[in-house]
Amino acid sequence: MKAFVASLATESNCFSPIETTRQSFHDAFYAAPGAHPDRPTLCSAPFIAARERAARGDFELVEGTAAWAEPAGPVTREGYESLRDEILDQLSSAMPVDIVLFGLHGAMMAEGYEDCEGDLLGRARRIVGADAIIGAELDPHCHLTSAMIRASDVLVAFKEVPHSDFSARAQELVDIAVRAAQGQISPAMSVLDCRTISPFLTTHTPGRALLAQVRALEHDPDIVDISVIHGFPAGDCHDVGTKVIVITDANPEKGRAVAETIGARVRALGEDRLPAMPLPAEAVRQALAMPGQPVILADRWDNPGGGVAGDSTFLVHELLGHRDVASAVGGLWDPQAVQQCRQAGKGATMRLRFGARGGDAAGTPVDETIDVTALCDDLVTPFQESTVSMGASAAIRLGAVDVVLTSKRVQTFHPNVFEAMGIPLAERKVVAVKSASHFQTAFAPVCAGIIFVDCGGPFPSDPARIRYKRIRRPIVPLDSPHTAPMVHECE
Repeated sequence: MKAFVASLATESNCFSPIETTRQSFHDAFYAAPGAHPDRPTLCSAPFIAARERAARGDFELVEGTAAWAEPAGPVTREGYESLRDEILDQLSSAMPVDIVLFGLHGAMMAEGYEDCEGDLLGRARRIVGADAIIGAELDPHCHLTSAMIRASDVLVAFKEVPHSDFSARAQELVDIAVRAAQGQISPAMSVLDCRTISPFLTTHTPGRALLAQVRALEHDPDIVDISVIHGFPAGDCHDVGTKVIVITDANPEKGRAVAETIGARVRALGEDRLPAMPLPAEAVRQALAMPGQPVILADRWDNPGGGVAGDSTFLVHELLGHRDVASAVGGLWDPQAVQQCRQAGKGATMRLRFGARGGDAAGTPVDETIDVTALCDDLVTPFQESTVSMGASAAIRLGAVDVVLTSKRVQTFHPNVFEAMGIPLAERKVVAVKSASHFQTAFAPVCAGIIFVDCGGPFPSDPARIRYKRIRRPIVPLDSPHTAPMVHECE
């Protein structure tokens, strides 16, 4: 057998003013055919899983391009089409193939394309024909569309939020695709639209309990795989929302029933599906009163992983109100301030304005006399099995408050963001991070507690208040649950 693998991924925030171009992919992660590193990135884990199976002799592997752009606004038409066509040309050259594997995100939008993944998968299907197996790994914060479903044989999404399982899920994708290509199973996808926008964390109840139920249902020998698609509220498109995929071995009726069981659980999650999020002043008060250190404050709505700048200053200002308390904030995106610090040099004392360059939604800039305590040409931080570059970075100190400034817009995945800049977390009472959830895997084992903070900011955090133009109605919470029953798709 022969398999082809490629990856094209980003998460498009329709309300973000930050442009995504082809260069955005090259700046974040781009690997030409055969050049993918030995470690996976969030959306390219199928490369590593496929290499492992090829090494075992399961198939001959042809690698295409892998490209990822940091989440921002929709991709330019030229950016998307050029990368799409590059991959499709590679697929055409690899023909004939038995298996096509994609690492996707699922929430990519571009000028003229509301559903980039459906477009890519549909074009791939036309190249390979009906008999080849097409499978893709998705981020659960995606938009699952009918075009994606109809063009694919196997769609699997990460189960965990934060996404600690993207490598394991890639291995499961490849395994299902191989079994299908060998005729061992006949995958049938049953998809239920829950008609709600209900993203949740699997580190907290009730999301953890829902995931446990999903795993228990997968013990049924007829059930091949189950994915819960949370949806991405900041994408203004027809298919925003939470959905369930159940893959059975040629038993779609059972798939429908299992999907309905999970869908009912999703609809019952309620407001406690996300942790409590106090405002900045209250969050800092709680952190200072909490025993032990460090206490992590998660600036959930200024997370670059959601397509926003990551430069809001609300928590910086709040901590400066307690400037005698050892604390830290990072990484805050401000290339201009980083450059000024680099020009001044380590050890310099200078007046610096930083943060909130994106407008009023990010707060007001900080104007202070600061000490430059550390500089780094390229701050590289771990993320699960992968590594991520935050670019040239600077650490500055204002009283007892340390701030890590970065030149690349990347969320704070790991304590290394601080430790590598000479800021020991064990010596800080409060540490504020720019991340919605991914920080938890690495920070939870080394902190005294975590408080998620509602700083407002540019990310559209409440779906009920988002001014959608394209979303399909009715849907909860925009509409009453009684008017928005769950719907089976592609039947």
